[in-house]
Amino acid sequence: MDRELGEFLRSRRARVRPEDAGLPTYGERRRVAGLRREEVALLAGVSVPYYVRLEQGRATNVSDEVLGAIARALRLDEAEQAHLRNVGRPVRRSRTVRRPSQRVRPTIQRLLDAHGCPAFLIGRRSELLACNRLAALVLFGGSDTAQEDINCARLVFLDDAVRALYLNWEDKARETVAFLRLDAGRHPDDQELATLIGELSMRSSDFRRLWAEHDVRERSNGTVHLDHPLAGELLLDYESLRVGDDPDQVLVTYLAEPDSPSDAALRFLASWHGEHPTSPQSPVTRSTGT
Repeated sequence: MDRELGEFLRSRRARVRPEDAGLPTYGERRRVAGLRREEVALLAGVSVPYYVRLEQGRATNVSDEVLGAIARALRLDEAEQAHLRNVGRPVRRSRTVRRPSQRVRPTIQRLLDAHGCPAFLIGRRSELLACNRLAALVLFGGSDTAQEDINCARLVFLDDAVRALYLNWEDKARETVAFLRLDAGRHPDDQELATLIGELSMRSSDFRRLWAEHDVRERSNGTVHLDHPLAGELLLDYESLRVGDDPDQVLVTYLAEPDSPSDAALRFLASWHGEHPTSPQSPVTRSTGT
């Protein structure tokens, strides 16, 4: 994570213009995009050599006060601040200690099934832990991928049918990568996550391009624009909520504007009982290891 800290700081430094940080430029031609290292150090109230050591991954025992000052200097949002703390002060766990499985409580599955709209549960590494029938139809559009061991990041970047489903695929891809990077900061010793990132980097040039941007984002809310093979065009808002006391499990709900064409399309899917040979017939529910 020392390398991750340096690369993250450099990527965020490149985004901030001196004038946005209240620094004079006097019309000079600058050789770097964004702020210089010495300007970040000045804004954060730390020495230039110390900040350089941070970007080089050579600083140890970085205090919360210093990380907070750097976050303010780089104008980081809440998710970026959390990521900076995670990679600046990583918590390492012994490899002999196993984390609890990503288990789906029965009450959560009942909650999903009671939803009258598409709803699903995402866990660590963008793994799909559970969903209701309508979510399976919306997410996979009748694809035979909707059974077990589903990783949403792998589908977004490696499954052509899922890629074609998203009319705003670039937005979906950016969000997916940003969620994975935040996950990597929270769990620096997660070997399965490291393997997933390596696989996606090897197999997808789009993933490599977006991973290099070092963006981080919490799952919160947004819009998906789908070209659904059964229901046609769908424009859906989504809201994400943390589940209980597990910060790694997020319940996502898709919502259509009332009385809109997308609302009518969802009602059609909800009433659809065709015998499509690859249509999901039951919710995905699974329990994974660490």
